[in-house]
Amino acid sequence: MAREAYITGIGMSEVGVRLTRSPLGLTMDAIREAVADAGLTLAQIDGVATYPGKMQTFLGFSPIGVDEVIEACGLRTRWHTGAAEATAQLGAIADAAAAVKAGLARHVICFRTVYEAAAMARPEEFPPLERRKDVTGNSQWVSPFGAFSAACWTAQFAVRHMKRYGMTREQLAQIALNDHRNAALNPRALVKQPLSLDTYMAARMISSPFCLYDCDRFTDASTVVIVSASDVLDEVGSIPVRIAATAGSVERYSWDQAEWASAYPTGRDLWRNTDYTAGDVDLVQFYDGFAFQPITWLEGLGFCEVGEGHRFIEGGTRIALDGELPMNTGGGQLGWGRLHGFGFAYEGVVQLRGQGGARQVRGDPRVAVATSGGGPMAAALLLTRD
Repeated sequence: MAREAYITGIGMSEVGVRLTRSPLGLTMDAIREAVADAGLTLAQIDGVATYPGKMQTFLGFSPIGVDEVIEACGLRTRWHTGAAEATAQLGAIADAAAAVKAGLARHVICFRTVYEAAAMARPEEFPPLERRKDVTGNSQWVSPFGAFSAACWTAQFAVRHMKRYGMTREQLAQIALNDHRNAALNPRALVKQPLSLDTYMAARMISSPFCLYDCDRFTDASTVVIVSASDVLDEVGSIPVRIAATAGSVERYSWDQAEWASAYPTGRDLWRNTDYTAGDVDLVQFYDGFAFQPITWLEGLGFCEVGEGHRFIEGGTRIALDGELPMNTGGGQLGWGRLHGFGFAYEGVVQLRGQGGARQVRGDPRVAVATSGGGPMAAALLLTRD
């Protein structure tokens, strides 16, 4: 019988802005919670995965690497990985799933730690990237044109949808309104109250058509999921959630305006890797670093036709907690905080276990999709409760 991969433990540190607890401390908080949730001990962990690994040139973005976790936890690992050259954030979880299926590890800690708000407040501890006279790598295709921020790249795709398909800002607003409404029901989220359309429309613009509420904000937190092999589930004390399929893709940065974001090919590939279809999905956790990205995932995964995503979400009823396709039930990155992709896998497990409390989707949800990225890179997980 072929091995399968399951998420058996989830954990999250305090989520805040300009926290004083160290990034390693936050990471250890989330690891301890995830290990306890799985009913395991650190002695049983033999794998670690992260995205993008420790980045010395940008410590706020990624301050903790695999080696530090292995050392701090006293692990004896058989397999580990951590690199930025991956499909997207959730690609680290997909890699862990592949590893346990191949028998390279039994229980893998997957983590993502962000510390951008605190790092900006303490530049003496987390020095910013020094100004350079030249740029290399992917930055050479965007920075010389004033497009250092991902808001600029994503905004171009959103403007195209407005010009070609008729998307309005009132329709786009439904992503932020839905996120804030759900976050208000999530005690761990940064946002504590719903957002009105009037407040949204009056907010200052960031990169047209995005206003302040369309963009996630720097957050300090760590999120952990534990991926385990199916043949060691007897060691687990939690409700396991199967990783039924994964997919990911990367677009070349040297585009002369790419036609489609990477959510579209990733969405098509996800269904090629499973017998499930979009019609089987009970809820979705879509990456929303910018409010337009969930629309690309709706279209890319086939929940609606290309060019129809803004109409699908119009009015917000379809994507509400009691709608036909509940979206970002924990508040997403616009409401919960910028957990940089891993929060969507975490929340997918919460919902499929029926542990969402006030934000729990009604009925008996058994299938969820969690995604990350959606601009030049993207990754998706199909999660099921067997």
